[in-house]
Amino acid sequence: MRAAVIREHGGVEKILLEDRPDPRPRANEVLVAVRACALNHLDLWVRRGVPGHAFPLPLIPGSDMAGEVVEAGELVKNAKPGDRIAVSPGLSCGVCRACLSGRDHQCREYGIFGETRDGGCADLAAVPATNVIPLPPGMEFAAAASVSLVFLTAWHMLVERARVRPGETVLVQAGGSGVGSAAVQIAKLWGATVIATAGGEEKCRRVRELGADHAIDHTKADFLAEVRRITGKRGVDVVVEHVGGETFAKSLKCLDWHGRVVTCGATTGPAVELNLTHVFFRSLSILGSTMGPKGELLEAWQHVAAGRLRPVVDRTFPLSRIRDAHGYLEERKAFGKVVVLPGS
Repeated sequence: MRAAVIREHGGVEKILLEDRPDPRPRANEVLVAVRACALNHLDLWVRRGVPGHAFPLPLIPGSDMAGEVVEAGELVKNAKPGDRIAVSPGLSCGVCRACLSGRDHQCREYGIFGETRDGGCADLAAVPATNVIPLPPGMEFAAAASVSLVFLTAWHMLVERARVRPGETVLVQAGGSGVGSAAVQIAKLWGATVIATAGGEEKCRRVRELGADHAIDHTKADFLAEVRRITGKRGVDVVVEHVGGETFAKSLKCLDWHGRVVTCGATTGPAVELNLTHVFFRSLSILGSTMGPKGELLEAWQHVAAGRLRPVVDRTFPLSRIRDAHGYLEERKAFGKVVVLPGS
């Protein structure tokens, strides 16, 4: 099979296209012909490298895949050849207390395709049957590959960690990103008023189309001042943060008393300023969030299947141009997801 492979960290030139042996599914796995694999910022970290963290190189990147089942292991009961599926990106042992309590994302052996195990930027992938998600009829593979990681992340942030409630006001940072575009929709689904930041007039227009009640062009306006204006100086109840260094301090200042900021990442760097006086005096909560359990992902997928939530695909690239896809995502050009198409 043809696969993108990272053998050492660095720039986009470190992504190699290689012929690799076809994977063989185990008894509890299915072999998937990958038709689409969406990129995430995780792919950029894997390629660049993270100081102090060792990735199992060489590695096929790609966490979010969709395709067709080619072969099913002898113990597989929930999938058969020809089935159109998406793949849940998280991997866990399945037998520990966390897994059996529905908290598989807290398993000590938790991993993600394309980070701890070969991922979907290849013609074929062998995946556990427990990770199989049947596709709604007629759903395109590029759209299907754009659901799981970002909608699971945003769902867990808003619904489980921040406990968003109807009538609250939510600020979504970078509403045009993968996680941001999912968070805007989930917050609206739960009855919140949504303010989103985005870079440029076109992205602001598109984030309003997703359901945002207000869009702030952060390239032209100070989002803190705009949030205060929009809310009559009250502030918001929840901030969805994944930008990090460039925005975190101001995100805290956007909160009303007893507000919550929930963060799943730091695309502009992890070092932030934190005024503890502001935190305890206003009774603020800072919540960390990473991925989420499969049960929450299946709940989000039900809303996708019903049309209440929709993936946002910005652009697709053939696997042969995966370097261009990485560069496009890295330059923050995308609105929504960038998807690689193996086999093209």
